[in-house]
Amino acid sequence: MNPIIFNLGPFQVRWYGVLIMTGVALGAYFSSRLAKKRGLNPDHVWNGLIVAVILGIIGARLYHVFSIPAGCTPETPCGWYWYRQHPIDAIAFWKGGFQGLGIYGAIVGGILGVALYAWWQKLDPLLYLDVGAPGLAFGQFVGRWGNFINQELYGPPTGSDWYGIKLNPKHPHQPPPDGRYDLRYHPTFLYESLWCLLVFVILYNVCARLPDKLRDGDVILGYIILYPLGRFFIEFLRPDAWTMGGLATAQWIAIFCVVGSSLALALRHIFWDRTKTTGTPPEEPLAEAA
Repeated sequence: MNPIIFNLGPFQVRWYGVLIMTGVALGAYFSSRLAKKRGLNPDHVWNGLIVAVILGIIGARLYHVFSIPAGCTPETPCGWYWYRQHPIDAIAFWKGGFQGLGIYGAIVGGILGVALYAWWQKLDPLLYLDVGAPGLAFGQFVGRWGNFINQELYGPPTGSDWYGIKLNPKHPHQPPPDGRYDLRYHPTFLYESLWCLLVFVILYNVCARLPDKLRDGDVILGYIILYPLGRFFIEFLRPDAWTMGGLATAQWIAIFCVVGSSLALALRHIFWDRTKTTGTPPEEPLAEAA
């Protein structure tokens, strides 16, 4: 498929952006259902989504701009080496959109957006992060298919004649190793997409079915454990990864997230006084426009 749906003057509408926003909308739908199940106001999910998406995009772009993919050097500039010489390209959405987003930056920005909205509305941010976490995973499940259309984020050759993706040189794509278009490559975007779907199923059911066994913030901690856990292993199949000290930077982030969140989850349950009530009473609906 051509990654560009159509051109509108100097602007391009791409499948990548459409799929990301579709994932965001569907994820918010599931999160609003969870909010209603938990006695929360689902309208806050949709209103807070605006802030979370804006800060998520900023965070995702910053992660990409400051990253240094494999093969980038000051002599052959790409990643941060390129953007520090051409800073305007970091925000040049008129050149076909933001060509590169980093999911960990999006997660940090999105969490900050939810926290700021909750502070503004005098809500408990942990409750809304909990109902938002499964929706975030579902949004990733959908959005990763934009990488398929962009022909990017694939792994090494599978060595198979039938399994793996083949690249179409007639459309924009991530250059294959040694220029080989006759090989099939590991669809790492598919592995991550399916892993995110599994994370969504687990977190959604835990949040919906076991509220009495959860502390506020447990579900978002579960996301910060489960998603990076899968990402850690998938990164072994990413030859273009930004590396530090023998591991991909995303793997170091994953280790920090999994260990830190697992420790936090364990400690907060070990010292949980179950005689105290948790959560908040059901909220009054937002006033609807006349």
